[in-house]
Amino acid sequence: MPRKSPEPLESAPLAYENPDFLNSPDGRLLRVMAEYQEPMTRFRRERIQDTVVFFGSARFRALDVASHELELLENTGSATPAPADEQPARLDEMESGEASEQKIRLAEAAVEMAQYYEDARTLAGLVSKWAMTLPGRRHRYVITSGGGPGIMEAANRGAYEAGAKTIGLNIKLPFEQLPNPYITPDLNFEFHYFFMRKFWFAYLAKALVVFPGGFGTLDEMFELLTLAQTQKLAKKITVLIYGSHYWKSVINLDILAEKGAIAMKDRDLFQYVDTPEEAFAMLKASLTEDDLQEAAYDREHANQNKGVPVAPAPNAQELLGPDIAKTR
Repeated sequence: MPRKSPEPLESAPLAYENPDFLNSPDGRLLRVMAEYQEPMTRFRRERIQDTVVFFGSARFRALDVASHELELLENTGSATPAPADEQPARLDEMESGEASEQKIRLAEAAVEMAQYYEDARTLAGLVSKWAMTLPGRRHRYVITSGGGPGIMEAANRGAYEAGAKTIGLNIKLPFEQLPNPYITPDLNFEFHYFFMRKFWFAYLAKALVVFPGGFGTLDEMFELLTLAQTQKLAKKITVLIYGSHYWKSVINLDILAEKGAIAMKDRDLFQYVDTPEEAFAMLKASLTEDDLQEAAYDREHANQNKGVPVAPAPNAQELLGPDIAKTR
C-alpha cells in the first residue's frame, strides 16, 4: 500500500536560534564562548583598558541605612533579609532589654561593617577621580565589583558619584540577586559560569582591594593571589587587604609562611591597609610606577627599531581594546 503523502514541513530553526540546542549540554561550549566574547565586545566598545577590582561581603548595608535599619541579608547577593533571630537588635529592643546578647553583638558588628561600606565608597571615589585625570583615549583603572549589594554596591557607588564609568560582574544564582543601581548600564554583566566571571575579574585587573567578607570573598582573593604567586598573570597586580583587625582575626596568613606552606616572599604579594587615604596612596604609587615601567619598555622597544623605515601603526592593545596584548 503506498505511503500517505507527508504534510508540508516548516523551516527548521537556525542552530544559533535554537534554544533547545543552545541550552543543552551540547551547547555548553557556545555558552562559555559567549561569556568570553560578548563582554570583550563591550569592553572594546566602552574603551576599557584596565580595572581596579573590589571584593567584599554582599550582606552589609550603607552606614546611612544601617544606622536607621540594621539588617543582614539571607545569603551572599540575596535580596531577601536573614531570619528574624539572626537580625541585629533594634534600638527599641536594646532599650527595653528584650534583645539577646547575640542580637546585640550583631547590631554592633553591623555598624562596624557598615563603616567598611563607607570606606569602600570613599576609596572608589578617590581612585576614580584620579584615574579620570590620566591622559589617553581609554578609561584607566575602572572600578569593578561583583555587581551586587554590600561592598560591591559601595565600590560602584563611589565611582558613580565621581562621575566615572564603573563595571559590575554579576552572577546568576538560584536566589534573587539584582545588579546594584550604580553600575554603568553598558558595563552591567551577568554570568552563568563562575569561572568565566573570575576570568573577567583577573583579565583586566591592575589592582585588587579585598574588604571584609565571607566564603566568596576568600575564594576570589586566594584565586588571584594564587595566579600572582604562580606567575600566571602577565602583569603585576597590587593586592590590598582592607581592615587588618578583621582579617587578622579571621585568618593568619603569616602562619602559612611560618609553616612553609607558602614562601616567605609570598607575603609580599599583599599589603594590609586600614583607611581609604592609605589605600589610595598605595594604589596611586603602585599603578603610577607600573605605567612608568611600561612606558620605559615601549621606548626601549622603539629604540631597537631605529633606522628601520616603518610606518606608525597601532599595536595590538590599541586595535583590540583591553590588555589583550599583555595577557597570556
